[in-house]
Amino acid sequence: MSKTLNKIKAPISGELKEFEKHFKESMKSNVALLDKITYYIVQRKGKQMRPMFVFLMAKMCGEINPSTYNAASLTEILHTATLVHDDVVDDSMERRGFFSINALWKNKIAVLVGDFLFGRGFLLAIDNKEYQHLHILSHAVKKMSEGELLQLEKARKLDIDEALYYTIIRDKTASLLASACSLGIASVDKDEAMIEKGRLLGEKIGMAFQIKDDLFDYGDTDIGKPKGIDIKEKKMTLPLIYALQQSTKSEKKRIINIIKKDSTNPKKVKEVIEFVKKSGGLQYTKDVMNRYQQEAFDLLDTFPDNEARESIRSLIKYVAERKK
Repeated sequence: MSKTLNKIKAPISGELKEFEKHFKESMKSNVALLDKITYYIVQRKGKQMRPMFVFLMAKMCGEINPSTYNAASLTEILHTATLVHDDVVDDSMERRGFFSINALWKNKIAVLVGDFLFGRGFLLAIDNKEYQHLHILSHAVKKMSEGELLQLEKARKLDIDEALYYTIIRDKTASLLASACSLGIASVDKDEAMIEKGRLLGEKIGMAFQIKDDLFDYGDTDIGKPKGIDIKEKKMTLPLIYALQQSTKSEKKRIINIIKKDSTNPKKVKEVIEFVKKSGGLQYTKDVMNRYQQEAFDLLDTFPDNEARESIRSLIKYVAERKK
């Protein structure tokens, strides 16, 4: 898939190289320990999907400028801050195949690093008088926290229905991608209607992205072995929600009991995965993901037709067809 991503990046390859310098510079600190940790973070960056969306949206709707670089850096800094805190919350020892910050430096330092990154990001916006950037991303961080807390609250009772599931993933995952898309436009165009249209496009892409992630947990011929991590963590995702909706009262009770009491038993987790597959939960989930993807394509067609728009189209395809 790296060839695909390189092709997608082509219209903004120069800007992304320049962004790397901008991002590294904005992460620097006078505290040696902090500098060491932020260097570790920068060296192990992911696909940088959100900065790509910032630059491609900006290029599709106007001319990339210093405001676009600030928007991309701010998005990536705040995204990184949430990931550092997420690893502490989830007690996760790995991030993108490397040790997480909390695995190497313990929870206390990881929480403080996340706090530093939030502060750094907010200052980047304020120092450059990018108040609109700050407003858009602060709103996303609020939504992400609300989505996570709603999911944790519902994990205790396991009473998530389909509508609530969409609310959770819209807040938890799609809100940041929506911000990246609206920020890209806001950096080149002050038209509120265009900025909102960009936000909506990003939201639809983010929904498809998270639904694809939820499919990974169950595995199939396209994806590989099922992991069952969501089941172990008592997370109610769309394949399971649909399967429970189709089941009898007694079957539903049995599956809920397994998740409540035996979610760490691999044999029982496998039983839940098989139950979901037999019910058609995976196909239903794929259909929903494809619907969000198509809605994103339809909305994208209302934007200016250029090279950047075609890259965004390929990026939307990549989000739904990726293997990991």
